[in-house]
Amino acid sequence: MDRRTFMLKVVPATGLALAAGKVAFAADLTEADPQATALGYKADATKVDKKKFPKYAAGQNCGTCQLFAKAGAASAPCPIFGGKNVAAKGWCSAYAKKA
Repeated sequence: MDRRTFMLKVVPATGLALAAGKVAFAADLTEADPQATALGYKADATKVDKKKFPKYAAGQNCGTCQLFAKAGAASAPCPIFGGKNVAAKGWCSAYAKKA
């Protein structure tokens, strides 16, 4: 195989294979996850235990948090939970209102 053939066929195929390996879909966070439990994550913010988490205020949810990766999405990865998807309607005690 000459250099030109190598560059036109093998290199792009290798890059595609590497890229495909990095395009992984994030897992959905469950309320039973130990970190989710520790931070009081609820997939439905209206079900937050307000006595246990007095910081919670009506209207707060993951979709309005600055850590939520995709504005307007139903769910998106959150760096607090290792990139697992959280529900836009969810909430946890790490909530930080978008500026």
